[in-house]
Amino acid sequence: MKKTLFVIGLFAFALGYAQAQKLTGAGATFPYPIYSKWFSEYSAAHPGVEVNYQSIGSGGGIRQVTSGVVDFGASDMPMTDAMLASSKVKLIHIPTVLGAVVPVFNVPGAENLRFSGELLADIYLGKITNWDDARIAGDNPGVKLPDQKIIVVHRSDGSGTSFIFTDYLSKVSKTWATGPGSGTSPSWPVGVGGKGNEGVAGLVRQLPGAIGYVELIYALQNHISFGAIRNAAGTWVTASIPGVTEAAASLKSMPADFRVSITNAPGKNAYPISSFTYLLIPVQGNDPARRRVLKDMLSWIVKSGESEVSALSYAPLPSNVAEKVLSKIYSLQ
Repeated sequence: MKKTLFVIGLFAFALGYAQAQKLTGAGATFPYPIYSKWFSEYSAAHPGVEVNYQSIGSGGGIRQVTSGVVDFGASDMPMTDAMLASSKVKLIHIPTVLGAVVPVFNVPGAENLRFSGELLADIYLGKITNWDDARIAGDNPGVKLPDQKIIVVHRSDGSGTSFIFTDYLSKVSKTWATGPGSGTSPSWPVGVGGKGNEGVAGLVRQLPGAIGYVELIYALQNHISFGAIRNAAGTWVTASIPGVTEAAASLKSMPADFRVSITNAPGKNAYPISSFTYLLIPVQGNDPARRRVLKDMLSWIVKSGESEVSALSYAPLPSNVAEKVLSKIYSLQ
């Protein structure tokens, strides 16, 4: 009888421990391919641990983590001071990887196109409406452009990818900066919306004449053409891991809270629509067991997961940033 009770007790303890290992997160679609891989691998290597991440967009992730609904959020946009002040829980930003946002297009007969920042802004402002416009032809000498209406595609949800894209447009176009401006859900002058990077990629694939913006891996996975961008140095660059890395290297120093923008970075080969993406982590937790797992997972990401990011077309954290991130993780209570 005592032995039976002992076994039942052990089972109950194990069940409670397993339940304490369930982590929930929500947010950005930009890093979802690498997060999905990381969380699956971490769970597989740690029996009893389950990580449930919902790819709902940065805006949704911020709402859920600030209201205390999830253990962590995810956003490509650093939260503003006002957002942090209004949050029910005190949060810190943990940068995880760097990535590129690319202009994707579906233009019959054109596979390689170039876009200056001003050109992209005017397309999204509705000032340029046809693919054979003289300004598009000016950026693309020798390319035969069709007499076809441009279908502008943007995100319909609160999106960190939109923030990165509009943050860049605000730096290269005064009209954009004083109009729609930068944000996760700007007031788009024209276009149709798609939910998530997946939705934008799907619409661009389906609609001849469409242009949109997605994280690089979504363009590659969906076999969608994406354009080169003229960077701050005047060089035409196509999104690449070295280009994103050079953009990050433009930082003279990383702020202590890691909130930073690297769009339109200087550097001959820097890709101009690059960004860090972040996990939003509560400074304190109510469940010690679950908290230990969260800290361990975060440190595992930095020490082991970073080696896997290049295979999915992300750039790893610079070594000096990774060291600072680990110190921040270890300081969590």
